[in-house]
Amino acid sequence: MRQDKFSMQFPTVVSLLSICLLLLFIFSFQIGSYPIEPRVVLDVLYSRIVAGGGYWDTTVEKIIMDIRIPRIILGILVGGSLAVSGVSYQTLFKNPMVSPDILGVSAGAGFGAALAMLNSGTWTEIQFGALFFGLLAVGLAYIISKFSGTSDITTFVLAGVIVSNLFNALVSVVKTYADTDSQLPSITFWLMGSLGKGDNADVMRMAPTVFVCMIILFIFRNYIDVLSTGDEEASAMGINVNIIRTIVVLCSTLMTVISVSICGTIGWVGLVIPHIARMFVGAKYSRLLSTSFLMGGLFLLFMDNIVRGVSSVQLPLGVLTSLVGTPVFAVLLIRSKRGKENA
Repeated sequence: MRQDKFSMQFPTVVSLLSICLLLLFIFSFQIGSYPIEPRVVLDVLYSRIVAGGGYWDTTVEKIIMDIRIPRIILGILVGGSLAVSGVSYQTLFKNPMVSPDILGVSAGAGFGAALAMLNSGTWTEIQFGALFFGLLAVGLAYIISKFSGTSDITTFVLAGVIVSNLFNALVSVVKTYADTDSQLPSITFWLMGSLGKGDNADVMRMAPTVFVCMIILFIFRNYIDVLSTGDEEASAMGINVNIIRTIVVLCSTLMTVISVSICGTIGWVGLVIPHIARMFVGAKYSRLLSTSFLMGGLFLLFMDNIVRGVSSVQLPLGVLTSLVGTPVFAVLLIRSKRGKENA
C-alpha cells in the first residue's frame, strides 16, 4: 500500500526535482574561485542568442561559456546517466545490489585511460582509450557467458566480475610501469573521478548518446517493467526477452562508458540513487527512469559544487561520492531490513 501511495505522487516528484535541478544549475555559477551572479549569466546567454555585446568582461564570458556551463551540464548528464544505468541493471538482473560497473565497464575504461596516460596520450586519446576498453570489457563478459554454454543472467554477471578483476589487475601493471613523478599521479587522480577537464566538446559527444539511450529506454519502459517480473512471465505475454535484455544492456553500457571516459570512475551514484528514487515513486521502472535521472543529476552536481567550493585543493569527485554514498546506503539497508521485519 505504501508503495502505491508514493507512486501516485510521481508528477509532483518529477516537478519538484526539475525545479530543484534548475535552481541548483543557476546557483552553481556562484561556486568556485570566481563567483558569477545569475543575472550576469542570463545576460551572457541572452547576448549569445541575439548576437549582441554586453557590460561584462570577456573573461567572465569565457568562464561561463567554456568552463562553468560544460562542467555543470556534464555533472547533470553523468549523474543522470549513472543513476539510470544503475536502475536499469537492477531491474534487469532483479537485484538491488547491482551497480553500473557490474559488467566490467569501469575497470575496462580505467585500464584504457591508464594505458593512454602511460604512453603520454592527449586528453582525446585518453577518452578514446577509456571508451574503447570499456566497451571491450562488456564484450568480453558477453563472450565468456556465451562460451559457458548457458544464457543465464547470473552467468553474465559472473563473467563481468571476471573481466573486472582482469582489468583491475592490468591497471595495477600499468601503475607499476608509470613514471612516479608525472604519470602515476595523473592515473591515480583520473581513476578517482573528476569533472574538471570537461569541455564543450565533451558535452557535444555525451549529450546525443544520453538522449538517444534515454529515448530508447523510454520507448521500451513498459516491456522492461514486465521483464522485471520474470523471464517466463514476460515470454508468456509475447515479449522477446533476449531483445529487451540486449537493449537494456547496450543503452546502460553506452551511458556508463561514455560517462567514465569523460569523468573517470565515480562510484555509488548508480547504486544509491535508484534506492532513494524507489522511496518516492515505487519500484515501477517507467517511473524510476525519469526520477533516477533527475535525482542522479541533482546529486552529482551538488557533490561537484562541494568539490569546487570547499577548498583550493579539489577533492576527487569519486572520493566524495563514496564518502557520502556509503553511509547513505547503509542507512537505506538498515531501514529496508527493519521494514521487512515489521511487515
